Amino acid sequence: MNTSALHTRITPIRWAESALEILDQRRLPVQECYLRCVCADDVADAIRTLAVRGAPLIGITAAYGLALAATQVADRAALACVRELLAATRPTAVNLFWALERCWRRVAALPDDLAMPDTAAALLAEARAIHQEDAAACLAMAQAGAAVFPAGARVLTHCNTGALATGGIGTALGVIRAAHAAGRLSMVWVDETRPLLQGARLTAWELSGDGIPYQLITDNMAASAMAAGLVDLVIVGADRVTPPGDFANKVGTYGLAVLAQAHGIPFYVAAPWSTIDLSLIDGAQIPIEFRAGDEVCEIAGVRTAPLGAAAWNPAFDVTPGRYVTGVITERGIETLPLQHSLV
Repeated sequence: MNTSALHTRITPIRWAESALEILDQRRLPVQECYLRCVCADDVADAIRTLAVRGAPLIGITAAYGLALAATQVADRAALACVRELLAATRPTAVNLFWALERCWRRVAALPDDLAMPDTAAALLAEARAIHQEDAAACLAMAQAGAAVFPAGARVLTHCNTGALATGGIGTALGVIRAAHAAGRLSMVWVDETRPLLQGARLTAWELSGDGIPYQLITDNMAASAMAAGLVDLVIVGADRVTPPGDFANKVGTYGLAVLAQAHGIPFYVAAPWSTIDLSLIDGAQIPIEFRAGDEVCEIAGVRTAPLGAAAWNPAFDVTPGRYVTGVITERGIETLPLQHSLV
């Protein structure tokens, strides 16, 4: 496949000399506007409040945030505090910690007496490298993953895994883009993805902009679509993948995997190697983020549940590897368990 034809008009983050500008995903699809983050606190708040989201993009954003902080703090001790601030924003996506650790190794390799402006320059170069490498990984995943699509495929996806979640064309949505470019895609079923509607607000927005045919469904319609023979495969992204193939993704993914197996439908995960956490034994060790109950009790600020209603709101669930047909990475389609594929 000629991946040079794959591109996206979306720029979710951009470095602007003394600031980091972030496309505010909370306002999409109604309004496209950028937040101007002028300090690490601004970057941390953008990650925490989901102005920026998606595992690979969270890592990239944190790397830029550390570089931004290095232009403002007095020494490495203060910079270490910023690193901890950024690391505390969200617990599940391993790319956040991977990117910060990689940046800190870059700092540790610098001379102890190096001036902070030079440290900042080194960190900015590292952040840009992480950004560029993720864009390349997305293209490689797209090329590898498009091959699993049968001709005229109808694919179901969950949450948002496109340019809004990565440094390039996307993970699962990047694969979908490639399948469309190769003429192998008939239609995309887009789960709306409650409670924050990342599918309805973000994935549908990306597909619309690319002219890729899709239909939006509520999350609880997936089983009916599968039973009616309208889904040929499922492909999702991941926030953390463990060696056995157990992985965390937006809540609702586990149910899709069970449904796919019950209906004999292939179920794929697309994620870069930076999302694979080799330090964990299995999915039971993945930390799951819990968010405020108001996200469940309202939509876009409009109350949909009685005042005082209690809500349980895990942002992610863990899907066991036994439900996974294959993991698509920049290295190709991995078999499970992943430790058998390590080189």
